[in-house]
Amino acid sequence: MAITQIATIIFIYIISVLSESRSDTNHVFSPCSDAKIQRSDGFTFGIAFSTKNSFYPDNNSSRVQLSPCDKRLSLSNSQIAVFRPKVDQISLLTINTSKFSPDAYGGYMVAFAGRKYAARSLPAFVANGTFTVTSFTLALEFKKGRLQNLFWKRDGCSKCSGDSNFVCLNNQDCAIKTNSCLKQGQGGSVDCSLGIQMAFSGTDKHMSVLNSWYEVKNLRQYSLYGLYSNLKDSLTSQYNKFF
Repeated sequence: MAITQIATIIFIYIISVLSESRSDTNHVFSPCSDAKIQRSDGFTFGIAFSTKNSFYPDNNSSRVQLSPCDKRLSLSNSQIAVFRPKVDQISLLTINTSKFSPDAYGGYMVAFAGRKYAARSLPAFVANGTFTVTSFTLALEFKKGRLQNLFWKRDGCSKCSGDSNFVCLNNQDCAIKTNSCLKQGQGGSVDCSLGIQMAFSGTDKHMSVLNSWYEVKNLRQYSLYGLYSNLKDSLTSQYNKFF
């Protein structure tokens, strides 16, 4: 089902003053439209939450990858978040899950953008009734300013190894027990808001190299949270809480 037909949509815009300045030449604000970007532009993309199989047409065993913008997908029980980070700037995107439960919508997410030049990531597990993954890294790859791919990057649980507060899922994701998460009407104490570090790679429309991915991959998985001290109840402060 196309995004315009989804009953419930969450729009979360991160638009800085810089992205609205004259240096932003990208006037495409829909994640279902095509854009050709340069460094300093804003770039709009979406993240859809649903079941894993719903991201494939008719649960197709060939695993054809279609964008959530494609009407051939049935995403009636889904939610969408829309972001607009600045091109080639390392960004921390957050989704408050105190009133939104990814597991209630299938527990998986894909990142996507474009229509004729549509691209999307593979589905990434977020949450179920037992475990919740709160930290992700997303890389957007461009070629001559056109989006080519979106990749979820994982570090194999190296940042939570030996920490009893976390469980390593499939040797790739650090997860928290879902019943420990702070949610409306529940007694959990840990802020399980999703944090997505994102960066860019490839080239813009002027063939300038996008370098932010090479910078972020050298940082510790949670290090960016410390750079956003103005975020209330930063996720970093939650990692020391026991279940």
